[in-house]
Amino acid sequence: MRILLFGATGMIGSRIAAEAGERGHEVTGATRSGKDGTLAADASDADTVARLAAGHDAVVLAVSPPRGGIEATESLLEVGRGVLDGVRRAGVRRLVVVGGAGILEVSPGVRVVDTPGFPEDALPPVRAQVALFELVRDNADDLEWTYLSPPAVITPGERTGTYRTGDHRLLSDGEGNSHISAEDYAVALVDELQRGELTRRLVHVAY
Repeated sequence: MRILLFGATGMIGSRIAAEAGERGHEVTGATRSGKDGTLAADASDADTVARLAAGHDAVVLAVSPPRGGIEATESLLEVGRGVLDGVRRAGVRRLVVVGGAGILEVSPGVRVVDTPGFPEDALPPVRAQVALFELVRDNADDLEWTYLSPPAVITPGERTGTYRTGDHRLLSDGEGNSHISAEDYAVALVDELQRGELTRRLVHVAY
């Protein structure tokens, strides 16, 4: 499989690139800076996305929003619009988005982002990820998209190859921890790329 990966040098993106490469897939890494052997690309530019995506089987979007300010949402939405338009122009139908946990529900109708006491300084990027999910959900019926939400905590760690999948309800382990290693998140994402079973929906992965 030929995979175009935006955000290929980030904490999650780099592990997706490694996991896919280990399985024999051809990964084209793209970043805004073009560092570490990646292609320099602005994912909000549909022309650039279309040019790079041509000839690929799938596109993975692993771009993080800015950390602060209301510009976080608009910045990530610009990327989302550019990628949706670009993959269509390139004739690529498969899109997997590295999402956030903010959209997940901690109880019926109560999302992580809406919980009382949620840290104010963490809200801009979390709200941006929620907006990105809504953009894809409402505007990509013609594509085979998957929005893959991690749990509350995702950090570098060990690759065990194990994980659980869910939908909109936040998953936690027997001790009440909602977490996964970035390595096992990458396993889950590449598994879904290969299987293509969970399309046009949000998918949540956690231990």
